[in-house]
Amino acid sequence: MSDAGLITVRSGFSVNATIDRLTAAVTSRGMAVFAAIDHAANAAEVGMDLRPTQLLIFGNPRAGTLLMQDQQSVGLDLPLRTLVWEDEAGDVWATYNDPHWLATRYALGQTSSGAVDAVAAGMPVVLAEATSGG
Repeated sequence: MSDAGLITVRSGFSVNATIDRLTAAVTSRGMAVFAAIDHAANAAEVGMDLRPTQLLIFGNPRAGTLLMQDQQSVGLDLPLRTLVWEDEAGDVWATYNDPHWLATRYALGQTSSGAVDAVAAGMPVVLAEATSGG
């Protein structure tokens, strides 16, 4: 599913398990995990309910720097991030920004096209590993 520059895939695992699997998938490929945010836990801390929702922020500083050298404002959407969330029916989803949409949004040029294409090719592989074991 793609909507407004977002790509969403269904996970066969819980939010926690999907985040753990995603963390393993990105780190096994040499990427760094910069932060993990548990939005549901943060909501609970202020007395509010939120279905399981976690954000993993990760990436490769070399690739991200190449993009920012092209258009520094792309740093607003870097490092990469994936939101893993549970819907009303209890199904779990993983959503991330479409790299080609980001390239268009920030008017990235030819110097960035290889990095954008690499991310666009790699994210489905990483997400498949995290959400289906593929």
